[in-house]
Formats: sequence, structure tokens, C-alpha cells
Amino acid sequence: MADGRQTITREQIIEPVRRYWGYDALRPMQEEAIRAGIAQRDSLVVLPTGGGKSLCYQVPAVAVGRTDMVISPLISLMKDQVDGLRACGYPAGALHSGADAAERNRTVQDALAGRLRLVFVAPERLLTPWFMEFARRLDVRAFAIDEAHCISHWGHDFRPEYRKLAALKERFPSASVHAYTATATERVRRDICEQLNLTDPAVLVGDFDRPNLHYRILPRVDVHRQVLETVRRHDKQAVIVYCLSRQDTEEMAEALQDAGIKAAPYHAGLEPDVRRRTQDAFAAEEIDVVAATVAFGMGIDRSNVRCVIHATMPKSVEAYQQETGRAGRDGLEAECVLFYSAADAARWESLIRKSAATAADPGLLIESGLFLLNQMRRFATSLQCRHRTLVEHFGQRYPRPNCEACDVCLDELEGVEDGTVTAQKILSCVYRVGECFGVGHVADVLCGADVEAVRQRGHDRLSTFGLLRDTPKAIVANWIYQLVDQSLVDRTHGDRPVLKLNAGSWEVLRSQRSVKMLQTKKEPIKETRAAKDAWGGVDRGLFEHLRGLRKRLAQELKVPAYAVFSDATLRDMARRRPRSLDAFRQVQGVGDAKLAQFGARFVEAISRFRG
Repeated sequence: MADGRQTITREQIIEPVRRYWGYDALRPMQEEAIRAGIAQRDSLVVLPTGGGKSLCYQVPAVAVGRTDMVISPLISLMKDQVDGLRACGYPAGALHSGADAAERNRTVQDALAGRLRLVFVAPERLLTPWFMEFARRLDVRAFAIDEAHCISHWGHDFRPEYRKLAALKERFPSASVHAYTATATERVRRDICEQLNLTDPAVLVGDFDRPNLHYRILPRVDVHRQVLETVRRHDKQAVIVYCLSRQDTEEMAEALQDAGIKAAPYHAGLEPDVRRRTQDAFAAEEIDVVAATVAFGMGIDRSNVRCVIHATMPKSVEAYQQETGRAGRDGLEAECVLFYSAADAARWESLIRKSAATAADPGLLIESGLFLLNQMRRFATSLQCRHRTLVEHFGQRYPRPNCEACDVCLDELEGVEDGTVTAQKILSCVYRVGECFGVGHVADVLCGADVEAVRQRGHDRLSTFGLLRDTPKAIVANWIYQLVDQSLVDRTHGDRPVLKLNAGSWEVLRSQRSVKMLQTKKEPIKETRAAKDAWGGVDRGLFEHLRGLRKRLAQELKVPAYAVFSDATLRDMARRRPRSLDAFRQVQGVGDAKLAQFGARFVEAISRFRG
């Protein structure tokens, strides 16, 4: 057994990576994070989703032959990680309420006998007296805290139980603590280190850019239709659609099902067994789309999600970065689409104030929540490169003038024709109805809607009635929200918000100010540079053939399909076409355990393929 305090060579780090995961190289920051873990130096590691942060706490324990503990917030996440590790031959276990007594006892005995390198546990279970004694008996030398941003009020997913993890340094003074997160601004990073009482920590921050992701932010007009169009671009591929409320997820899933898409809803209001079945079906590739609240995001470990859609705006840039980060975790191309409306900000503000009402310090939660919300709103309405804006938000420089992977740089948006004149028509209508009505009513008047609410008030006799009758109401409503975002008209707060003119409104009405409103170009979506590179030299027919084999093997073994091989590994197979076990071992992502378990089946399938 190697001593974690002694110097360890790079080959001693790479050897388990090659043996278990089949890779000969590490990604940026991984070696530094692994060395901090081996040396038992406290650390904070910030790597974007897909950047390989899990490997940073998986390698140290197996490299030096000790048993470490991983604190993880969700049972589903623990289960998926343990399943994936065991599929690679890595000795790991989890202790959680979802396991039966026999399984928990087996995990405890395996850990005490020194047969496990990692034990996963939830934060609330870790701090119980029994578990504290169990950790002492194991002589745990290092604790890894996953999703560490949950400890900070300024993080996007604050969880009170994480605050109690500060006790780890008191209870285990000789053990190191390693915090891992995919999204943390400098402010959140400082807070994590302070809350966990980290001692002289190594703070390692990776590159926040995800060049394989195609970011698109589009005006929301008819969200069910727009989501369906996007899903159809990813036929038979994994898609997550994030919605704001439980009802939204169910309506979205139903709309997709009606269109023939294999979809299911997912939210915290569903029974645990229903949620688990949905996650298992998604992981097994039995359903293609999950319409979910954020309850789904943190728990999904599927690496080949090809598209993430936000049907409503997330509550922070950090949440957006993490949720879109669920796409393309295998390093291959993926699309991230946000359908935005200014109405989202109003809904979020209401939720922030309501959820803070029962907190110990509601003022702080409201302040931090609104601060993060306003940052997200500015991001959604900006016309700067999406990659650049995200990277700069997290305090890094973006060196390229054109990312070639977002709607702005690919020139997918265009201005509404006669934007200023259209804005004047809208603002004039707000004035004509007495600044006493909301977006929907103003849009009805402008569209010339034959509805009682308009006739009853005599608004069908206004000069602005029907000025935009050739434009669908949903588009007119979106234009109104764009004016709200540009501060050219105000929208009041409360349950019945109304539109009010402001100084900017009058500048537009007096032709003292021009207005630009956006719409999506009616052109095919351009292929990104990442997509072209990822498919280079790949036999697509063979890739699909291997996907079928992977699914059958996963069903036989009762594991998620991605636990057999990732899409990136399958594409490398379809590029190299190995016809021997020695050649198959050279495929990226093929380790010793998977070579022995799956090598012969895949080599035979490749040799026989005549596509």
C-alpha cells in the first residue's frame, strides 16, 4: 500500500486510470486535484460538468489503497456512480435508505474488511452517531464533498444540511476534506472554503468553457411546438427538457407523447418508485425525453445526453451552466436551447420571495436570489457570444473572437422588420387601454381578437385594435416582453401585473429612440465545428449497430447503457474498427474489466458488420 503522504509518480496516477477507465491521459486540472487528494491536502476543485471531477476523488483512494468517503446529495446519483464504478471493476459501495438491509450490511462488512475504496453517503446520514463511529473504525483519511456549492447561500442550490459538514474538520482533524463542484463564482468559492473550515486549501479552477455545446437562446412563442421541433432534431437521442413547475413538466411530457415522442415527466411530487422507474428507463434508453424540474438534473449521470432544453429561464447563470452541462458529458457535440420570455423573471421572483418567507434569514435569501436572477436575465437578453459571456461570468478570459457554437456567432437571429414602428404600435396600445391591463389583454387588442374581455371594455373600438392582426398573439406577446426587458415599458409586480409607460416609452413614441426586437431566422440550423470534428472518420451505420449491442448488453446486466460504454467510446470503435482484442484495448474508454467482459462480443459485432 502506498503512503498518501509520500511523493507519487505520474505513472502511479495514470496506471489506475488506464486499468479501470481505459484512458492514457488526464484532462486539465485533474492531475493537480488527484495529487491534492493523495497528499491529503484540503482542496476545492471547480470543474464544469463533463470536466471529469469525479475521477479526481476516485483515483486517490485506489492509487494509495485506502477507503475514502464521498458525500453526495442524492440517492439516485450515488446509485448511478456506484453502478458505473463497479462496471469498470472499481470497488465501491453506497449506504443510503434506498438499499435494503442485506445490501447495507454487505457494504459495511466489505468496507470494514478493506475491500472498498469508496463509500458514498448522504450528508444527513454521515453526521449521525453511528456513522461517525463507522468512519472512525474505517480510519477514513479523506472526505470528498460532491456538489459543494450546496453549502453556500450564494450558490444556486443552497441546502441547509450541507452547512453541518463543517463538523468534519472538528470530528476528524487528521482527515482532509475535498470539495467538488461544477459551478462556483469567486464569491461562492470563498464561501465554500470558509463554511467547510478548509485549511490552506488547494483551489483548482478548470476552464469553464464547454466548446462541444451549441448554445441557443430564442424568443419563446409557442413553447410546446418549439420544444417538439428541437426534440425532432435529435431523433432517438437523449434529451432533457427543464420546466419551472410540476404541472409544466406533465403538460410538456403529454404534448411530446401526443406527437409520438417517448417522453415522461419527472418532479419531486411523483412517488419515489415512479421517479426511479423514469430515471431507469431514461438510462436504459427505453425513453428518449424527460420533461423535468431541476429535481432531475443533479441526479442524472447519463453521459450521452445530446440536447438540453430550457422551456423557461433558470434562476441563475450557475444553474444554467450546471443544467446545460448535463449535455455532452462524453465530450461529443450537443445542443442547449433556452426559450426565453421576460415573464420567467416575474415567476421566479415570486417563488424566491415565497420560499424565503419561512427561512431563518429571509432577507439574505431574497437578496442573493434576486441578485442571481438578475444576472441570468442579463445573460438571456445579451447579444454577446454565449460561450464568452459564460466564461467571463466565472471570472475567466475567453480568447477566441468567434466560438462557432452559439446562435450569436452563427448568426441565427435577426431583427424584426420595422422594429421601431412595431414598438410604437405596442406602446400606443398600452396607453390607449389606460395602462391598466397586462400583456395578454394588450396582445388581444393589437391582434384584433374577438373576445368578450376586449368587447366588454370597448377596446374593439380603439384606434390600436387590430394593428397587428396578421401576427399570432404569442409572437406579439413575446415582442411586448422584449420591450419589458429593454426597459421600454414597465410591468408591475403582484398577482395581476399590468403594463405601464415610462420615460423610455415616450422616447420611442416620439421617435427619439429606435428599437430592435429579435426573431429566429427561418434557415436550417448550422452544424457546429464540434459536431463536424466529432463525426470525423466514424462509420455511422456501425455506430448505430454498436448502440444496439450496447443496449442489449445493458438489459442483460440490468445496468444503464452508458455504464457499458459511452457514445464517445462507441464512435472510436466505429472509427478504428478493431478486429482483435489487442486492437480493441486501444479504443479510448476500454479498461481491463470491460475488455474482459465485453471485448469478444464487440470485436465479433464489428467483424461481422456489413453496413
